[in-house]
Amino acid sequence: MSVVEELYLGVPLWAQILFWIALAISVCSLISVTVLLVNSLREKRQNQRDQRGTPAESEFLWVFMVPALNEEVTIADSVQRLRQTEASNAVFLVIDDGSDDGTAAVLAGIHDPRLHVLTRHAPHARQGKAAALNNAYRHLRESILTQPEYARWSEDRVIVTIVDADGRLDPKAPESAGRRFLDPGVGGVQTLVRIYNRRGWLTWAQDVEFSSFGLVFQAGRAWWGTANMGGNGQFNRLAALADVADDEGPWRHKLTEDQDLGVRLIQAGWAGVQVNDVTIDQQGLNSLRRLYKQRVRWAQGAWQALALLRGTMRGRMPLAGRVDAVFYLLTPILQLVVGFAFVTSIALWVFLGAEYRPSYWWVLIFFFAVAFGPGIITLILRGGRWYSPFTAIVLLLPYTVYSWMIFPVVFVSLLRQLSGRTSWAKTERERLDAADEPSTLVRADS
Repeated sequence: MSVVEELYLGVPLWAQILFWIALAISVCSLISVTVLLVNSLREKRQNQRDQRGTPAESEFLWVFMVPALNEEVTIADSVQRLRQTEASNAVFLVIDDGSDDGTAAVLAGIHDPRLHVLTRHAPHARQGKAAALNNAYRHLRESILTQPEYARWSEDRVIVTIVDADGRLDPKAPESAGRRFLDPGVGGVQTLVRIYNRRGWLTWAQDVEFSSFGLVFQAGRAWWGTANMGGNGQFNRLAALADVADDEGPWRHKLTEDQDLGVRLIQAGWAGVQVNDVTIDQQGLNSLRRLYKQRVRWAQGAWQALALLRGTMRGRMPLAGRVDAVFYLLTPILQLVVGFAFVTSIALWVFLGAEYRPSYWWVLIFFFAVAFGPGIITLILRGGRWYSPFTAIVLLLPYTVYSWMIFPVVFVSLLRQLSGRTSWAKTERERLDAADEPSTLVRADS
């Protein structure tokens, strides 16, 4: 009996088909991670060469947009850190989206001529992050850039940066992003996201998740110019935003408006890149309940992004990048199939007594590589002086537990999408304390 025949011996035919599809998806995922890993190493070397180039941040006007809805806990910290940003030409545009706490009072107490506060009132306020950003986009073009001190800046030299109210942007971020924007074809630059309040296992796992995504997946796609935007720490050329804007503005009313914008910029021919030599630190969630609520919203946004598939297939990008972009957009469907196959295998084992007894020892190694290979790779590459292959293997189990714990959001978000429920609640911030200072991180290019 061949290995193909024996692989799922004793399993019902319908389950065999499901398992073969899930296996094919897993193999494709492993191949994808390997290709992106190679690309990320090439991109890293390219970035190191670029760092020896001419300083570029003074060539641009940096407009930092901070959406703020009831952010009295973090807004002062965020603005203060933005004021320390090493940008020769800067504007800080805070969007007070109808706050009813002390956000307005905190902002009123900050005296800096570069600070502009756009206050939104009912009934236009609290209509979602996209509405707030679109309002700020129009205010920037119609009010701020028409002022004499800013009139000299053309839209291709204005860089709009999104910083969430809990964000702590590396002061050197404009210099790093500016080198990439010297290429007139670059429309978006995303910085590496890290979690600064990683005091427990849950926030540690979120930090691994974000940093691994930036160091491997985003950096690998940057080689093709198809790195996506992640909202916090996202830089966009104003000319690129204008290119994809409609009557309301560049952002659409989606649950993940950042992902939607990034994909549409790439489809319009603008390159998206990732920089990992600077970071944007943000709060992680220490509550599993709040984490689920946040991830259900993100996962539902991924379901909504399936509508972008047609434009991606016609996109102006390398063939390999186009295939990867399609694979990326299909992620919720692929996760659903693999998750269903996993649940099915447990059910067959518990209720039907179906057993899996391969006689080929290398089959088990193959399954281990497919199931855990991407996790080991990303844990090794996430950065840090104390990381090693051995450490990555030790940490693989707790991170895998975390991944499977939040996996049900794929199913829950699909049910919400099918039922037409698109409402969402803002993630609550935690109060800051002395332990929440960003740690000294080893940069990805070191």
